[in-house]
Amino acid sequence: MCLPTQRNKGRVFNPSALSPRAVFLKICISGQAQTQTRRRFDLLFLPDCPPLGLESLRVDDSQIQASSYQRTGLGPHRGRLNIQSGIEDGDLYDGAWCAEYKDQHQWLEVDAMHLTLFTGVILQGRNSIWSWDWVLTYKVQLSNDSVTWTACMNGTKEAIFEGNQNPETPVLGLLPVPTVARFIRINPQTWYSNGTICLRAEILGCHVDGRLQYRQEPGSKDALDFRQHNYKEMRKLMKSVTEECPDITRIYTIGKSYMGLKLYVMEISDNPGKHELGEPEFRYVAGMHGNEALGRELVLNLMQYLCREYKKGNQRIVRLVTETRIHLLPSMNPDGYEEAYKKGSELAGWADGRHSFEGIDLNHNFPDLNNIMWDAQETAADKSKVSNHYIPIPEYYTQEDAMVAPETRAVISWMQDIPFVLSANLHGGELVVTYPFDCTRDWAPQEDTPTADDAFFRWLATVYASTNLAMSNPHRRLCHYEDFQAYNNIINGGAWHTVPGMNDFSYMHTNCFEVTVELSCDKFPHVSELPIEWENNKESLLVYMEQVHRGIKGVIRDKLTKQGIVNAVIKVEDHDHDIRSATDGDYWRLLNPGEYKVVVWAEGYFPSVRHCRVGMEPHPTICDFTLTKTPIQRLKEIRAKGGKIPQDLQLRLRALRFRKLRASTKAINQRRMSERVKQARKARSCASRMAKNITDFITEFNFISSKMFLIFRMKYVQESFPCL
Repeated sequence: MCLPTQRNKGRVFNPSALSPRAVFLKICISGQAQTQTRRRFDLLFLPDCPPLGLESLRVDDSQIQASSYQRTGLGPHRGRLNIQSGIEDGDLYDGAWCAEYKDQHQWLEVDAMHLTLFTGVILQGRNSIWSWDWVLTYKVQLSNDSVTWTACMNGTKEAIFEGNQNPETPVLGLLPVPTVARFIRINPQTWYSNGTICLRAEILGCHVDGRLQYRQEPGSKDALDFRQHNYKEMRKLMKSVTEECPDITRIYTIGKSYMGLKLYVMEISDNPGKHELGEPEFRYVAGMHGNEALGRELVLNLMQYLCREYKKGNQRIVRLVTETRIHLLPSMNPDGYEEAYKKGSELAGWADGRHSFEGIDLNHNFPDLNNIMWDAQETAADKSKVSNHYIPIPEYYTQEDAMVAPETRAVISWMQDIPFVLSANLHGGELVVTYPFDCTRDWAPQEDTPTADDAFFRWLATVYASTNLAMSNPHRRLCHYEDFQAYNNIINGGAWHTVPGMNDFSYMHTNCFEVTVELSCDKFPHVSELPIEWENNKESLLVYMEQVHRGIKGVIRDKLTKQGIVNAVIKVEDHDHDIRSATDGDYWRLLNPGEYKVVVWAEGYFPSVRHCRVGMEPHPTICDFTLTKTPIQRLKEIRAKGGKIPQDLQLRLRALRFRKLRASTKAINQRRMSERVKQARKARSCASRMAKNITDFITEFNFISSKMFLIFRMKYVQESFPCL
């Protein structure tokens, strides 16, 4: 009697094969088969038992044993589903458990720590770019004491389970009869002929108490919709949130995926649909990689939580909603998610659904603006003249035949339409927060590549990582092969691996600061783990949003009209990254506490300078600026409108012409005086050289004359007195 193979439905036995009054459960206890009559633990409604947590690390290394292993890097602790190996084989972080011997007596054992109703095993081969190893068939054994073992039977024979045909695709093996025990072993029988015994695994089972009653996993105190939502269910949930909180929510779309699925965004604000002067714009983006599903569910949970807490009058949430315009995109890659969702949380593997339907990695699909800026800086005579912000998208990228996904184009257009200040994109597969630059100079594989705002980016990353319960746990195990705890669970993107992604594009093309949050070792957690993951991330999601209110903000206005000035440039001294004002003239500059000299200028205006102080308080410092138009700009505008030049402007232009005339006259006089001084110096120098030459000539002449006189005199004496 076998269970159905669909992973996302409640597991049931065939009702026609069982008595309606009693259900019989075969249980292996200490190797003895027993039969018990059950009424309360009704297998007609057997729950969809979750994974024990080898992949999500809920199962500790000490709970996993093996018959043998080749070396530490291939030990039993590496036999976890979807674990990834380092680049080099032979280190401490290889991608599977591998037995030392190639025989049928090898096994991998897991201690569930409690009585557990085991329902299945998921198997995977070795993750390696150098070796191909996987198990073709295996047996399953169970025990209550790890001494006496009983094989799972298929009728009168020991059950043989089908394993893998390649290293990466997970394969589910359902036990013919769900069995209660504490320990479970996987016993490989055959393996890939050119390889050895290597495997990664996950165990499916429900914890039960002494009376064999199903015990629920620990959850969350927040009554949210904790389940995996496909496209239709996601849309339905978002609609229910808007119906529950119509005054603070709005759903809109920013485009469609390749397969025509809409990219829905939930806006949460006290005035949805409108940008309010001075109110910063914030966004969360999830589901860029379709199989990294946790971010999608956290964003959906966040919508519900903000709505309900606002209605309850939670002052923290009320303040956040009234002072911030929040945008939540739960699924940037809905096509990829649907592919992963159909396979299920444990069977989607490490890569299924990661890319868009066209096979594009959306995070690698943004234009590379880093090297455009760096190349310009290297060739420029004056680096200060090179733009350090609002770098335009290259022309090749905007062409219709460019290899750009419609999802990427939609998000870029969204970024350009709304003056976002702060963002985070949510990923999965690790526990770390990365910050720009993600792309290294000269495409080095790994190199710390800081931005001009490195200190603030480190603060942003630390805020999320330090408040995340999983990341901040000092006793947690590393996910795969990198120990990010050594860096306080934050790292510069370029120091991890180089990729010109969304973070860098957001920073260099818009005003928005953005980081990447790797939420969990498990890319696609089982539904039973979602309440725990919500509790792990709830405070992090909230406190990160609150950082949008750090630094300085204000409005840049025209002195005469009092209207806001769009595209005014805001420069902070000693920070080689400028920002620009929004359509209404408002701006937000994220900064750490300190004293800053801020210079603001706009085309056709005189620049303005202020000193702004940022305190430790979690709210921004107001720094407004008023700019005065240059007379020439005013004249251009008046002439463009065909109007009459005002008297005051005529006087100012006349004064400006006189000032220029005086300046030019003064400059001419200064040049003339300089020329005269040069000529005088030249004349004096010439006279000095001439006088020196004459003096030298006279001295030489006198010397020669005196010498000639002596010679002549000696000759005369010799001729006159020959006998001397």
